[in-house]
Amino acid sequence: MGRVGVLSGTMMMERSHLIQHGSTERIKNPYGEVLAIVTDPMVFIIRHGNDPAEYILPHKINHHANLQALKDLGVTDVIGINSTGSLKRNLRPGMIVIPDDFITLTATPTIHQNKAVHITPAFNETVRQHLIIAAKNCHLDVVEQGTYWQVTGPRLETRAEIRMMANFADIVGMTMANEAVIALEMGLPYASACSIDNFGNGLVETPLDMEEIIAGTRKNADMMMRLLERYVEGP
Repeated sequence: MGRVGVLSGTMMMERSHLIQHGSTERIKNPYGEVLAIVTDPMVFIIRHGNDPAEYILPHKINHHANLQALKDLGVTDVIGINSTGSLKRNLRPGMIVIPDDFITLTATPTIHQNKAVHITPAFNETVRQHLIIAAKNCHLDVVEQGTYWQVTGPRLETRAEIRMMANFADIVGMTMANEAVIALEMGLPYASACSIDNFGNGLVETPLDMEEIIAGTRKNADMMMRLLERYVEGP
């Protein structure tokens, strides 16, 4: 297996010694400039930026530049590590979902601006299966299929929106569908591992707030690093 590209949130940077000891490279491409953290087995791009004080909101992430940087660095697989909220009571915080489909009802970015190119969005099944195997080998609580619903953000969802989404999807987040579309257009094999960090608004009695979400993301970051390290060891 070649070097693996990883798109992750800021909590992975805070919790991972592997990322902290990697070398930082500034990558320029036609879409913009990206800071990539390079290690022997992996290249990390922190999608919300490397500086928590200058957090890039979900709807402002430059997915084009991030994925082009990974392509230019020669990665063979791309994994999205995505923080999500659960839409189902049986999908609890601390579980991992390896989605096999997604829904987004807002416009997704594209690299094609002047010609009609109609892709059929999908995950790379080889990468997806390797993620499932790696999770099982780590004895993690993994769900092998699921539908991800992408919202625009940065606000959280209303209770009514969560009830509606739950009829069609299993988890909700703000970034993964955009990454999956751009990766496919660029010819990059992409799949996602989604940590469930909280229940969706109104799914349980406890009111949802950002402190709960951040606490869940921090708790799950170590688990996701174990998954990545096992992934690069191969099936």
